[in-house]
Amino acid sequence: MSDDILAADSNENELAFEAAVRPANLEGFVGQQTVRKQLELVLESAKLRGTNADHILLVGPPGLGKTTLALIVSNETGHPIRLTSGPTIQHAGDLAAILSSLVPGEILFIDEIHRMSRAAEEMLYLAMEDYRVDVMVGKGVGANSIPLELAPFTLIGATTRSGMLPTPLRDRFGFTGHLEFYEAFELHEVVRRSAAHLGVKHDEDALGEISRRSRGTPRIANRLLRRVRDYALVHNHKIVDVDIAREALAIFEVDELGLDRIDIQFLELLTGRYSNKPVGLSTLAVALGEEAETIEAVVEPYLVRTGMIVRTPRGREATAAAYQHLGKHAGSHGAQTLLDL
Repeated sequence: MSDDILAADSNENELAFEAAVRPANLEGFVGQQTVRKQLELVLESAKLRGTNADHILLVGPPGLGKTTLALIVSNETGHPIRLTSGPTIQHAGDLAAILSSLVPGEILFIDEIHRMSRAAEEMLYLAMEDYRVDVMVGKGVGANSIPLELAPFTLIGATTRSGMLPTPLRDRFGFTGHLEFYEAFELHEVVRRSAAHLGVKHDEDALGEISRRSRGTPRIANRLLRRVRDYALVHNHKIVDVDIAREALAIFEVDELGLDRIDIQFLELLTGRYSNKPVGLSTLAVALGEEAETIEAVVEPYLVRTGMIVRTPRGREATAAAYQHLGKHAGSHGAQTLLDL
């Protein structure tokens, strides 16, 4: 193992790495300037009033820092935080058990809150507004509703699909923060901090190359950095330069725009088999062997942002930029490669 490439433990896993590089406060959080300022105001106001912060909803694609911001709110307020996720709360009783065990001021973070069951959502309405839930005891005609008082708490919900949240639930959040994709210069700073943690010697052009291919997402930037680190380590390169970064990213099938294998397959379908006609999401999901929700939440947002596809009521269509990126020509009788013209 080369100490010039890796100073930290080479066996760290992804979760441990993310925990290690996460900032502890808003001041150290890179990017999302608007959301940071808004959160600072919400938290400072609550501190001056001597009350819990309003319930917070964080909206945005995966990997932009929603969980990190929830942990920062806990640090900034000095209150403990409990982490859970929507898919694990499928019954009202699941939620009641969590809510009834909260201590005063505790923060409850629910990731993928849009995937909670409807019964749990309806219970959450009352809990957020009145710090109370009604628990049903017994069954049938002998069932009784018993009100259960809750300790005051702050709910932080995170979602990639805010449109799937019922309006009554969205309205009960006092603040909604919309996280945006990062600019390359912001990701450059994220990667620089992570490289310092990993002990990776590098030049700035290499970090810039990784940043440009990271789809505007810090989580992806950190993941690509580790893969470039691995490549440099295995090939005994003492310093990661831009050529080494490009070689490593080519091996992991990340192109110059940050598109990976599934992105290219997605575009190949739209510019090949389904050229010049809209395609439904379910059809694309079956053809790719992926879940429709994964494609809609993970793959499509970046392709839309880069102008590669458009989403219409009739389905998905490739744009001229997609044909150009793949080296194809969009003809009336289907796509041809530019080499064939």
